[in-house]
Amino acid sequence: MIVTRFAPSPTGLLHLGNVRTALLNWLYARRHGGRFLLRFEDTDAGRSEDAFIEAIRGDMAWLGLDWDDDVKFQSAHAGQHRDALQGLAGQGLAYRCFCSEHQLNLDRKLAASRGLPPRYAGRCRTLDAAESEKRAESEAHVWRLAVHAPEGSVTVLDSLRGEVSFACADLDDPVVARSNGSFTFLLPNAVDDAIDGISHVLRGDDHLTNSAYQVWLLERLGHRPPAYLHHGLLLGADGGKLSKRSGSHSVAELREAGLLPQALVQAMARLGHPNVPEDADAATLITYFDADHLSTSAVRWQDEALWRWQTRLLHGVPVEELLEMIRPLLPDADAGFARLVQGNLQQVGDAVDFRRLLDAGALPAEDAMAEAVAAGEAFYMHAIQAWEQHGADGWKAWSQAVKQATGLGGRKLFMPLRAALSGTTHGPEMSHIVAYLGPSGVLERLGDVRDKIGEKISS
Repeated sequence: MIVTRFAPSPTGLLHLGNVRTALLNWLYARRHGGRFLLRFEDTDAGRSEDAFIEAIRGDMAWLGLDWDDDVKFQSAHAGQHRDALQGLAGQGLAYRCFCSEHQLNLDRKLAASRGLPPRYAGRCRTLDAAESEKRAESEAHVWRLAVHAPEGSVTVLDSLRGEVSFACADLDDPVVARSNGSFTFLLPNAVDDAIDGISHVLRGDDHLTNSAYQVWLLERLGHRPPAYLHHGLLLGADGGKLSKRSGSHSVAELREAGLLPQALVQAMARLGHPNVPEDADAATLITYFDADHLSTSAVRWQDEALWRWQTRLLHGVPVEELLEMIRPLLPDADAGFARLVQGNLQQVGDAVDFRRLLDAGALPAEDAMAEAVAAGEAFYMHAIQAWEQHGADGWKAWSQAVKQATGLGGRKLFMPLRAALSGTTHGPEMSHIVAYLGPSGVLERLGDVRDKIGEKISS
């Protein structure tokens, strides 16, 4: 049974990098008929918040990334974490370190001056158990793993990269427990994977060295490490670390902006994973997902790709669903309005551009009003007269009558009419607008824009 997991720390909102990790692990499990677990790494009590737990659960559900079994919490395994550390210490594989931050900084500077990597110098590694116990009664200390060694190696089995070997001489003695007694990421994450039966871990290649430490740890605790897939990192559009400036967003922000969840899923699933068909549904993504084809090179996030998917999906949303998305912005909107403007929306907020279709007194957009003013009051007097005579025969007959009365054609004819009726210089077909507004709606808007021009001239 393949079992994957998403294990966020509830110390903040879900962001794009988190979404990619969750999505890839979810796709892998679903593709292979396995299980996908949601586990909160909540052992940092000072920063973990229940509000973030609920927000992340809500975002996962909104994205359609369903999980199996009950939500798991790292804090529930606190006893096993302590037992694992004690077991390692009993084998001489973990030790207390009493070095101050000042001493560690001096050691790093000394190593750098000699052209050496800034690894821990091993000063406390040779302390005997009795001395360590005695000093621990009164001195602050952390716990380190005794990984660094002149000989030996650690091999990470990576499905994308093959066997990746790390010489123990190149590895550090990492801190696994802080001076306040809390654990760092390394030990609880690995132990929980063993407890939860995690078979595969998909994560960014910035975790490759962490995986070496965790393989070392799990093997010495008698556990079989999971298989790893270290894919290329997700970078910002500028090629740097993904940040707010370079396009990173929280899922909450995107939801508030009216994003459809599948737009994010579709855009994210294709990053570093070629040859996925353009069918816009989750089932297609699952069917064609092949983790062996994930890129080991970094990929860049592009907001443009996200919003292209948003536009594509928005045009296919059922009208009633679209209406529910529009109504918070335009309470008077009806199904006819949603149907009329749907094909002209790139984002849900674009519906506001067409508020004049709902409110005859709404001021046209600046460029549309400029078109109306350029046409002049006389143009709209002719348009009103032509409507009264030919409006019942529809858009084509009316526009031809306006053309004959004004001598105008093309853009100079159609743009002032569009500006008056819709308040924009773009949008749905005019025949559809005329049909939606009806006789009184058309006359009301023609009269309103004529009056607005008069007011503008007189002022």
